[in-house]
Amino acid sequence: MMNNRTKENGSHNNDWETPKYIYDFIRTEIGSRDVLFDPCPLNADFDGLVVDWGKYNYINPPYTRKLKEAFIMKAFEESKKGKLCIMLLPAVTDTKIFHDLIAPNAYVYLIKGRVKFKGHNSKGDYVTDKTGQSGSMFVIFDESIEPYITTVNLKQEDWHEKK
Repeated sequence: MMNNRTKENGSHNNDWETPKYIYDFIRTEIGSRDVLFDPCPLNADFDGLVVDWGKYNYINPPYTRKLKEAFIMKAFEESKKGKLCIMLLPAVTDTKIFHDLIAPNAYVYLIKGRVKFKGHNSKGDYVTDKTGQSGSMFVIFDESIEPYITTVNLKQEDWHEKK
C-alpha cells in the first residue's frame, strides 16, 4: 500500500524490473558492452553490496533509502577501481547524496517522462506499465568521465519507433 511509503524507507517494494527499452538505450546510446554485471537484486544467496562487481555494471538498486544509498556508494567505490557503473535511480536532486557524491562525480541523464517498470503491485498482480513516484535518472560513475548533467527523452514508444 502506498501509505506505507515514507521519507525514511522510500519505495515499499524493491522488486521492480528494468524494462527492455532501458537496456536498449544503455547498450546503444551509452555504449555497447560485452556483459553488464547486475549486482541486484539482493536475496538469500547473493548480496551485491559485498561482492566485487564486473568491469561493466548496470544497477537498478532497491529504492528503499538505506539500500539505495548503499548501492550508490558501492558504485562510486567500484568506479574508482576502473569499473563502469550505470545506475537507474529516482531523479531526486535535493538530497545530500546527490549533491555530495553524484553531482560532483557522475555523468547524469535526467530522463524526461516516467519509466514504466514491471513487477508485482500492492495487490500482488504482475504489471508492466507502472511508473515510479518520481522521475528517473541514469547516474554513470566512470573514472574517465567529467561530471555532467543533461536530459534524455526516453519514452518507450519514441525509443522503439526510432530504433
